[in-house]
Amino acid sequence: MATIPLGFNIDAPRWDQSTFMGRLKHFLNITDPRTVLVPEEELDRAKALVEGCRAGLVPPGSSQEQLLYAKKLYDSAFHPDSGEKMNLIGRMSFQVPGGMALTGCMLQFYRTVPAVVFWQWVNQSFNAIVNYTNRNAASPISLRQIGVAYVTATSTALATAVGLNLYTKRAPPLLARWVPFAAVAAANCVNIPMMRQQEIINGITVTDRDNNELGHSRVSLGMGVRIGAPHGRVILPIIMERLEKFPFMQRIRVLHGPLQVLLCGGFLLFMVPAACALFPQRCSLALADLELELRDSIVAKHGDKVPYVYFNKGL
Repeated sequence: MATIPLGFNIDAPRWDQSTFMGRLKHFLNITDPRTVLVPEEELDRAKALVEGCRAGLVPPGSSQEQLLYAKKLYDSAFHPDSGEKMNLIGRMSFQVPGGMALTGCMLQFYRTVPAVVFWQWVNQSFNAIVNYTNRNAASPISLRQIGVAYVTATSTALATAVGLNLYTKRAPPLLARWVPFAAVAAANCVNIPMMRQQEIINGITVTDRDNNELGHSRVSLGMGVRIGAPHGRVILPIIMERLEKFPFMQRIRVLHGPLQVLLCGGFLLFMVPAACALFPQRCSLALADLELELRDSIVAKHGDKVPYVYFNKGL
């Protein structure tokens, strides 16, 4: 059994987070869909092990590999700000199995208005849960605000999907296949700002290097909402349009849906961590770039000891 190196820090990133490849490896690790199957009791044990390690209380006989695996489980299931266990649907490790099923169904069942309405509603419900679960925990949002955001985003998606679905009746088949993507893109333009409205209004909590809270900044907000992956909705319609022209594909129409789900899974397996890795999760901002009032407050309390502030970007 490997020993734990002297000075081992369980919170130190295993890969360089200043590079895209380092962040990609990190998010491939925490979005591993296999962690969805880990029992709740094992997740709780992983949290206890991580917190014990932080306090310097590592159980005798523990190896570095065991601690790193416990940290992987902890990162996949517990919120980075609050440390609370996230609901299963909102975890990033559920994005591949959940997203592949939803995207596959939206791309397969796009020909009729009832099917479009149903799957867009399911998808927006899924997106709302993910956005709320991965919000900046230091910016609470009320149930009323959640409801308004959900209804607005869902209405936008349905109006876009139904409108485009009717408009593309006489258009080339490939355009009709892109209707779900257009609807999701339009809804996300509403969904993300609505679910993160407290951060837009009050700003994001900024801290010093040691995570001591310094205040709230709206300047960092522009860096605080991530870009989402298109989940293969652009490429898959082209692939399926080509494949369905082959005679063997026309003989197995019943398998078109499962095939699209599998293809979506293949795209999501790499696209979700790649989208999350575009920017570091813990970002820094020079003190000079903050609002004047917040900057003066920090200087008054800490002098020149805080040249940079830090904040969690969310997912």
